[in-house]
Amino acid sequence: MAQGIVVIPTFNEIENIEAIVKAVLSLPTSFHVLIVDDNSPDGTATKVKEMQEEYPTQLHLKVRMKKSGLGTAYVAGFKWALSHGYDYIFEMDADFSHNPNDLEKLLAACENGADVAIGSRYSNGVNVVNWPLSRVLLSYFASVYVRMITGMKIADATAGFKCYRRQVLEAINLDQIKFVGYAFQIEMKYRAFVKNFKIVEVPIIFTDRTKGQSKMSGGIIREAVVGVIMLRLRKIFNRL
Repeated sequence: MAQGIVVIPTFNEIENIEAIVKAVLSLPTSFHVLIVDDNSPDGTATKVKEMQEEYPTQLHLKVRMKKSGLGTAYVAGFKWALSHGYDYIFEMDADFSHNPNDLEKLLAACENGADVAIGSRYSNGVNVVNWPLSRVLLSYFASVYVRMITGMKIADATAGFKCYRRQVLEAINLDQIKFVGYAFQIEMKYRAFVKNFKIVEVPIIFTDRTKGQSKMSGGIIREAVVGVIMLRLRKIFNRL
Protein backbone atom coordinates (compact mmCIF):
# COMPACT_ATOMS: atom_id res chain seq x y z
CA MET A 1 0.00 0.00 0.00
CA ALA A 2 1.14 3.55 -0.75
CA GLN A 3 2.24 5.60 2.27
CA GLY A 4 0.76 8.80 0.87
CA ILE A 5 -2.74 9.80 -0.17
CA VAL A 6 -3.72 12.97 -2.00
CA VAL A 7 -7.05 14.42 -0.84
CA ILE A 8 -8.74 16.42 -3.61
CA PRO A 9 -12.07 18.15 -2.84
CA THR A 10 -14.29 18.68 -5.87
CA PHE A 11 -17.41 20.53 -6.91
CA ASN A 12 -18.14 20.68 -10.64
CA GLU A 13 -14.65 19.65 -11.77
CA ILE A 14 -15.68 17.39 -14.65
CA GLU A 15 -13.34 19.25 -17.00
CA ASN A 16 -10.29 18.54 -14.83
CA ILE A 17 -10.94 15.39 -12.81
CA GLU A 18 -9.77 12.69 -15.21
CA ALA A 19 -6.58 14.51 -16.13
CA ILE A 20 -5.61 15.38 -12.54
CA VAL A 21 -6.19 11.84 -11.27
CA LYS A 22 -4.13 10.34 -14.08
CA ALA A 23 -1.36 12.89 -13.54
CA VAL A 24 -1.06 11.96 -9.85
CA LEU A 25 -1.30 8.21 -10.36
CA SER A 26 1.29 8.22 -13.14
CA LEU A 27 4.02 9.74 -10.94
CA PRO A 28 7.11 7.59 -10.19
CA THR A 29 6.16 7.64 -6.49
CA SER A 30 3.12 5.53 -5.67
CA PHE A 31 0.38 7.79 -4.36
CA HIS A 32 -3.25 7.04 -3.73
CA VAL A 33 -6.00 9.60 -4.41
CA LEU A 34 -9.16 10.36 -2.44
CA ILE A 35 -11.74 12.51 -4.18
CA VAL A 36 -14.17 14.21 -1.78
CA ASP A 37 -17.02 15.32 -4.01
CA ASP A 38 -19.87 17.53 -2.84
CA ASN A 39 -22.50 15.86 -5.03
CA SER A 40 -21.42 17.79 -8.14
CA PRO A 41 -24.32 18.18 -10.58
CA ASP A 42 -21.90 18.03 -13.53
CA GLY A 43 -21.13 14.32 -12.96
CA THR A 44 -17.68 14.59 -11.38
CA ALA A 45 -18.34 11.69 -9.00
CA THR A 46 -19.74 9.54 -11.80
CA LYS A 47 -16.52 10.04 -13.75
CA VAL A 48 -14.45 9.07 -10.72
CA LYS A 49 -16.50 5.88 -10.31
CA GLU A 50 -15.76 5.02 -13.95
CA MET A 51 -12.05 5.59 -13.36
CA GLN A 52 -12.08 3.32 -10.32
CA GLU A 53 -12.45 0.41 -12.72
CA GLU A 54 -9.00 1.32 -14.09
CA TYR A 55 -7.50 2.16 -10.65
CA PRO A 56 -9.40 -0.11 -8.21
CA THR A 57 -6.87 0.07 -5.38
CA GLN A 58 -5.40 3.55 -5.91
CA LEU A 59 -8.44 5.76 -6.46
CA HIS A 60 -11.02 6.33 -3.73
CA LEU A 61 -14.21 8.38 -3.61
CA LYS A 62 -16.22 9.95 -0.81
CA VAL A 63 -19.44 11.67 -1.91
CA ARG A 64 -21.13 14.18 0.37
CA MET A 65 -24.74 15.13 -0.08
CA LYS A 66 -24.26 18.87 -0.58
CA LYS A 67 -21.69 21.63 -1.03
CA SER A 68 -20.50 22.28 2.52
CA GLY A 69 -17.24 24.17 2.16
CA LEU A 70 -13.60 23.46 1.48
CA GLY A 71 -12.64 23.01 5.12
CA THR A 72 -15.28 20.41 5.92
CA ALA A 73 -14.37 18.52 2.74
CA TYR A 74 -10.74 18.32 3.79
CA VAL A 75 -11.63 17.32 7.35
CA ALA A 76 -13.75 14.49 5.99
CA GLY A 77 -10.86 13.45 3.76
CA PHE A 78 -8.32 13.64 6.58
CA LYS A 79 -10.45 11.43 8.83
CA TRP A 80 -10.85 8.90 6.03
CA ALA A 81 -7.10 8.88 5.36
CA LEU A 82 -6.20 8.45 9.03
CA SER A 83 -8.68 5.61 9.46
CA HIS A 84 -7.14 3.83 6.45
CA GLY A 85 -3.58 4.00 7.79
CA TYR A 86 -1.80 6.51 5.53
CA ASP A 87 1.40 8.09 6.87
CA TYR A 88 1.42 11.18 4.63
CA ILE A 89 -1.76 13.07 3.77
CA PHE A 90 -1.75 15.73 1.06
CA GLU A 91 -4.05 18.62 0.13
CA MET A 92 -4.27 19.53 -3.54
CA ASP A 93 -6.68 21.36 -5.85
CA ALA A 94 -8.27 19.59 -8.80
CA ASP A 95 -7.67 22.36 -11.33
CA PHE A 96 -3.89 22.00 -11.98
CA SER A 97 -3.10 25.24 -10.14
CA HIS A 98 -0.95 22.86 -8.10
CA ASN A 99 1.49 20.89 -10.25
CA PRO A 100 1.17 17.16 -9.43
CA ASN A 101 4.92 16.77 -9.99
CA ASP A 102 5.49 18.88 -6.87
CA LEU A 103 3.87 16.21 -4.69
CA GLU A 104 7.18 14.39 -4.65
CA LYS A 105 8.96 17.54 -3.38
CA LEU A 106 6.49 17.88 -0.52
CA LEU A 107 6.83 14.20 0.35
CA ALA A 108 10.64 14.49 0.34
CA ALA A 109 10.45 17.46 2.74
CA CYS A 110 8.36 15.44 5.22
CA GLU A 111 10.55 12.36 4.84
CA ASN A 112 13.53 14.60 5.66
CA GLY A 113 12.14 15.95 8.92
CA ALA A 114 9.26 18.33 8.24
CA ASP A 115 5.94 17.69 9.94
CA VAL A 116 4.08 19.94 7.50
CA ALA A 117 5.41 20.78 4.03
CA ILE A 118 3.79 23.75 2.28
CA GLY A 119 3.89 24.28 -1.47
CA SER A 120 4.76 27.96 -1.22
CA ARG A 121 4.11 30.64 -3.83
CA TYR A 122 6.01 33.34 -1.93
CA SER A 123 9.00 31.75 -0.17
CA ASN A 124 11.25 32.51 -3.16
CA GLY A 125 9.83 35.66 -4.71
CA VAL A 126 6.32 35.69 -6.19
CA ASN A 127 5.73 32.57 -8.28
CA VAL A 128 2.20 32.91 -9.63
CA VAL A 129 1.18 32.50 -13.28
CA ASN A 130 -2.00 33.81 -14.97
CA TRP A 131 -3.42 35.66 -11.96
CA PRO A 132 -4.44 39.32 -12.34
CA LEU A 133 -2.23 41.68 -10.36
CA SER A 134 -5.12 42.50 -8.00
CA ARG A 135 -5.44 38.88 -6.92
CA VAL A 136 -1.67 38.43 -6.54
CA LEU A 137 -1.57 41.48 -4.26
CA LEU A 138 -4.59 40.27 -2.28
CA SER A 139 -3.04 36.85 -1.72
CA TYR A 140 0.44 38.17 -0.94
CA PHE A 141 -0.67 40.80 1.55
CA ALA A 142 -3.10 38.34 3.14
CA SER A 143 -0.06 36.29 4.11
CA VAL A 144 1.67 39.41 5.45
CA TYR A 145 -1.44 40.14 7.53
CA VAL A 146 -1.52 36.58 8.87
CA ARG A 147 2.15 36.74 9.88
CA MET A 148 1.58 40.03 11.73
CA ILE A 149 -1.41 38.72 13.70
CA THR A 150 -0.30 35.16 14.44
CA GLY A 151 3.48 35.37 14.61
CA MET A 152 3.90 32.47 12.18
CA LYS A 153 7.02 32.85 10.04
CA ILE A 154 5.33 31.50 6.94
CA ALA A 155 5.58 33.36 3.63
CA ASP A 156 2.48 31.71 2.11
CA ALA A 157 0.02 31.43 4.99
CA THR A 158 -3.01 30.84 2.74
CA ALA A 159 -1.43 28.07 0.65
CA GLY A 160 -3.63 25.06 -0.04
CA PHE A 161 -0.99 22.65 -1.35
CA LYS A 162 0.42 20.74 1.60
CA CYS A 163 1.68 17.46 3.00
CA TYR A 164 1.03 16.46 6.60
CA ARG A 165 2.64 13.68 8.54
CA ARG A 166 -0.21 11.69 10.08
CA GLN A 167 1.01 12.62 13.59
CA VAL A 168 0.06 16.25 12.91
CA LEU A 169 -3.52 15.46 11.98
CA GLU A 170 -3.80 13.06 14.91
CA ALA A 171 -2.66 15.82 17.28
CA ILE A 172 -5.14 18.40 15.93
CA ASN A 173 -8.72 17.91 17.05
CA LEU A 174 -10.33 17.95 13.61
CA ASP A 175 -13.80 18.26 15.14
CA GLN A 176 -12.80 21.67 16.52
CA ILE A 177 -11.86 23.18 13.15
CA LYS A 178 -13.95 26.33 12.86
CA PHE A 179 -13.54 27.63 9.34
CA VAL A 180 -14.78 26.28 6.02
CA GLY A 181 -13.28 28.61 3.37
CA TYR A 182 -9.69 29.68 2.83
CA ALA A 183 -9.46 30.61 6.52
CA PHE A 184 -9.35 26.83 6.99
CA GLN A 185 -5.89 26.81 5.40
CA ILE A 186 -4.67 29.41 7.87
CA GLU A 187 -6.29 27.63 10.82
CA MET A 188 -4.64 24.30 10.04
CA LYS A 189 -1.20 25.91 9.82
CA TYR A 190 -1.76 27.86 13.03
CA ARG A 191 -2.91 24.80 14.97
CA ALA A 192 0.21 22.94 13.80
CA PHE A 193 2.35 25.97 14.67
CA VAL A 194 1.07 26.31 18.26
CA LYS A 195 1.73 22.59 18.80
CA ASN A 196 5.36 23.21 17.76
CA PHE A 197 5.33 20.99 14.68
CA LYS A 198 8.07 21.70 12.16
CA ILE A 199 6.63 23.58 9.18
CA VAL A 200 8.73 23.85 6.02
CA GLU A 201 7.98 25.81 2.84
CA VAL A 202 8.86 24.26 -0.51
CA PRO A 203 8.94 26.74 -3.42
CA ILE A 204 6.47 25.98 -6.21
CA ILE A 205 5.04 27.76 -9.23
CA PHE A 206 1.29 28.29 -8.92
CA THR A 207 -0.67 28.43 -12.19
CA ASP A 208 -4.27 29.65 -12.26
CA ARG A 209 -6.89 27.24 -13.55
CA THR A 210 -7.64 27.20 -17.28
CA LYS A 211 -10.79 25.04 -17.05
CA GLY A 212 -13.79 25.29 -14.74
CA GLN A 213 -14.71 28.12 -12.39
CA SER A 214 -12.96 29.49 -9.31
CA LYS A 215 -14.77 29.01 -5.98
CA MET A 216 -13.39 32.28 -4.51
CA SER A 217 -15.98 34.70 -3.12
CA GLY A 218 -16.23 37.81 -1.00
CA GLY A 219 -17.58 35.77 1.90
CA ILE A 220 -14.52 33.53 1.85
CA ILE A 221 -12.24 36.58 2.01
CA ARG A 222 -14.19 38.11 4.90
CA GLU A 223 -14.03 34.83 6.82
CA ALA A 224 -10.26 34.79 6.44
CA VAL A 225 -9.80 38.39 7.59
CA VAL A 226 -11.92 37.98 10.72
CA GLY A 227 -10.86 34.39 11.29
CA VAL A 228 -7.19 35.25 11.81
CA ILE A 229 -8.06 37.58 14.67
CA MET A 230 -10.37 34.96 16.19
CA LEU A 231 -7.61 32.34 16.04
CA ARG A 232 -5.17 34.63 17.81
CA LEU A 233 -7.71 35.50 20.52
CA ARG A 234 -8.49 31.83 21.11
CA LYS A 235 -4.77 31.15 21.54
CA ILE A 236 -4.42 34.03 24.01
CA PHE A 237 -7.31 32.70 26.09
CA ASN A 238 -6.17 29.05 25.76
CA ARG A 239 -9.24 28.02 23.78
CA LEU A 240 -7.53 26.91 20.59
